[in-house]
Amino acid sequence: MSEVVARRLTGLAAVVAAVALIVQVPLYFVYDGPPPDGNVLSRLLIGIVALAALVVFVTALRELVRRVSPAHEWVGSIAFSTGLVYATVTLVSMGLEAGAVIAVDHPIDPTIDVSGTYILYGSISRLMLALFLTALGYAVSRTRLLPRWTGRSAYVLAGINLAFVPSLFFGNDPAFFYAANGWGTTALMGAVLSYWLLAVGVSTYRSATRVTPAAKAPALQH
Repeated sequence: MSEVVARRLTGLAAVVAAVALIVQVPLYFVYDGPPPDGNVLSRLLIGIVALAALVVFVTALRELVRRVSPAHEWVGSIAFSTGLVYATVTLVSMGLEAGAVIAVDHPIDPTIDVSGTYILYGSISRLMLALFLTALGYAVSRTRLLPRWTGRSAYVLAGINLAFVPSLFFGNDPAFFYAANGWGTTALMGAVLSYWLLAVGVSTYRSATRVTPAAKAPALQH
């Protein structure tokens, strides 16, 4: 894979993941009480698509870091591993929610009734995402493969995610900002991640046009 292809694939995957997340998050706020099954399953399906694209993003990102600076491949691997764990944990959470909704014959609110997802969506996901963002920020700042704002903003988002890790001590009321499954811990952080991914994805895709001929040459020789 050439650097140009790696940049385009990384950027495109980030944009697809971001758009899916942007569509998904508002679906959590359409109904005051338990939402109908169609709403829950639709938002989960969109989320699954988003996470599949996220897996492609973190995989292509590792390849991009390796292409730009082989000496920093190790930090690209950390970003890949933690991003993959984040996606896996969130997919498991979605599976638990979908299974609970399908199994019952009446509407339920899986954000409250499926207790197994509280820590998966909350503290565990926040910590894994913080590690991923820190690794990405370090890779960008050291290799300069993307504009400086991407690395700096990754560090800021990593710190915000870390601040939500202790939320497991604050109950399970989704209306409470800082609860284990609160709207701040889950929905707000998901929305922030989606718009950040969109900006990073566009920037990464556009950066492919600025790759120098010298950087393209080694890939063409292979």
